Amino acid sequence: MFAIIDIETCGGKFEYPRGRIIEISILIHDGLQVVDKFTTLINPGCYISTMYTRISGITNEMVEDAPRFHQVAKKILEMTEDRIFVAHNVGFDYGFVKEEFNSLGYKFRREKLCTVKLSRKLIPGRISYSLGHLCASLNIPIEGRHRAEGDAVATSQLFDLLLRLKSFHPQYKNMGVEEIMGTRIDKIKQYILKKLPEECGVYYFLDKEGHIIYIGKSTNMYQRALSHFNTKERKGKRILSELYDVSFQLTGSELVALLIESEEIKKHRPPYNRARMADKFTHAINWQQDENGIINFKITPFEEAYNALCSFTSYLSARECLERWLDEHTLCLRYCGLTDDDAVCFNHHIKKCNGICADEEDVEEYNKRASKIVKKYTFDNRDFLIIDDGRHPEEKSLVLIENGHFEGYGFADITGQANSPEELKYAIKKSQLYPDQDNIIRGWLNNHRVKTIQLKPVDEISG
Repeated sequence: MFAIIDIETCGGKFEYPRGRIIEISILIHDGLQVVDKFTTLINPGCYISTMYTRISGITNEMVEDAPRFHQVAKKILEMTEDRIFVAHNVGFDYGFVKEEFNSLGYKFRREKLCTVKLSRKLIPGRISYSLGHLCASLNIPIEGRHRAEGDAVATSQLFDLLLRLKSFHPQYKNMGVEEIMGTRIDKIKQYILKKLPEECGVYYFLDKEGHIIYIGKSTNMYQRALSHFNTKERKGKRILSELYDVSFQLTGSELVALLIESEEIKKHRPPYNRARMADKFTHAINWQQDENGIINFKITPFEEAYNALCSFTSYLSARECLERWLDEHTLCLRYCGLTDDDAVCFNHHIKKCNGICADEEDVEEYNKRASKIVKKYTFDNRDFLIIDDGRHPEEKSLVLIENGHFEGYGFADITGQANSPEELKYAIKKSQLYPDQDNIIRGWLNNHRVKTIQLKPVDEISG
């Protein structure tokens, strides 16, 4: 059974005071036809802007006496229970419904099916797969475009057509629509995976003996775990065949999840993990400014690195990285430790070095390029705390950087109290340190805006 759903909203994403559901339509489809339906306007408890009124035709006056979401939530649960949530661009509709239930303190979870993705498989080569364009090209009328029931009815007629097309498709005719979309999993395995919440954290796949066979992280552990088995990769099938149980750690913070995942993979060495397995680092790329103020890079044994930018599991991988920097930033072989200290480098002869080694380039110009690398692989501050989401609303996660390197993570209750940086540091759990953890944090910070608190260096506090 399927629940074909369309919603209208007063925002592009769920948020308050705008971005709530203002209309919902649910059509129950038994695989042959629509057998039941429910449609209602919803009072979002916020103002509907003229832009969204122009899109849907729904005004503030129309929803003034409509029920609030919590008043129809039970009906929505009943109609979607044990049914696949079907929508055109299902991520949008499902995301809003899920967040409306989250706001009520309820975890809404249903299997999903997207008619956009199904259409791409069964009707390939269309210029556009938007509901309006697709229905127009297939002569499916939409009565009431951008109203929930009109779009839901059109989606149901499209779904009917897709089911008919599937019935004589040479590749898909003997498959169910769930199987076509790669969402068909053995019911027992599905029950196991449903133990994972749709929240941020680290999850563990266990075999019959309780051994960890795979470790992963995600902002939505359930959906990510499910995705392992929705591909044609043989690894996913092998993991599924061995899967006996799951466990997880909630983190709230994606960064903390990344750090725990990396540490746990090195600790347990699961057979189906490949990335972040390395725990032995042999070489590093060091940097310094020489007596002339020129930025130098050099590959050194890991134990001898005193100002390392990157660490590696072999000399070859370090050399490959340094040679990539040479090409991308027009660096000099001499100041990368790859030729004699007093030589004019070979790259200058073939015009791949601007001549810093032949006194033909200003130190300032050369350092501009070299400093981009330093900036990319070092933190802006040497001592600071990263403050991110916690495992519940009253909590924050903490990641500590000291002396330019990751030291550990923790969680602190921040409700109704002002915590000094020194107090917050007591919540930090010291981690086993691996050089790639700094890379994880830098990469994450480059793509996320997050609160940080600068700390005083240890010698400054004691002095």
